[in-house]
Amino acid sequence: MLTIDLHALDLRGGQRVLDLGCGQGRHIHNIYHRAPVHVIGVDLNMEDASATRDGLTYFPPPSPGAQGFEHIAHIAVADATQLPFTDAAFDAIICSEVLEHIVDYKKALQEITRILKPGGVFALSVPRSWPEWVCWRLSKNYAKEPGGHVRIFNARALKAQVETCGLAFTRRHWAHALHAPYWWLKCLFWSRRDTLWLIRLYHKVLVWDLSRRPWITRRLETMLNPLMGKSVVLYFQKEAPV
Repeated sequence: MLTIDLHALDLRGGQRVLDLGCGQGRHIHNIYHRAPVHVIGVDLNMEDASATRDGLTYFPPPSPGAQGFEHIAHIAVADATQLPFTDAAFDAIICSEVLEHIVDYKKALQEITRILKPGGVFALSVPRSWPEWVCWRLSKNYAKEPGGHVRIFNARALKAQVETCGLAFTRRHWAHALHAPYWWLKCLFWSRRDTLWLIRLYHKVLVWDLSRRPWITRRLETMLNPLMGKSVVLYFQKEAPV
């Protein structure tokens, strides 16, 4: 389930890419097989980092790119507010559905800016404010889950905050409209979220959609994303020093 549009990263052979807060690897796996770059996945959770590493072995390693650049992937455990990388180390950075979990998210943005090369691309996604607000209203336990969301972002305010770091905004879109009602149902029936037949059925539909990608649900989600997309995705470019 990709949230970031990887085409927007404009990946080229030999570049270094960071997936910050990679979770179980949905973006890093796609980047690894898509482009002959050196992609590094970082997460604070050891179990998720291990799952990401194991997932890289599910398929044969891709062949080198046209210019001989290898597909390289590494996984590391690290804190987003204290990243173990040198300045200007990456050509592109992804941070998808992560900042809402971090108390000092401004420090994480400073670290991202520090390690991104001038001219590099930063792709960021967080839960959209109003679908997220519905979740918080439907269940008091939603935001109290261990490692859960600590804030609801206003996309305009977040955009402005990123721009203060010296990153220029380039584009925006929304994603995963079909997932918003699923989470509303889980929050509404929180105590039965893992057993209720309606939620289990909806989950099967989402898995079917992700694996089969039928035109009807893809078209429907494209139409609904501007209205109720669960995630807002923002893209920036680091400005070169004057």
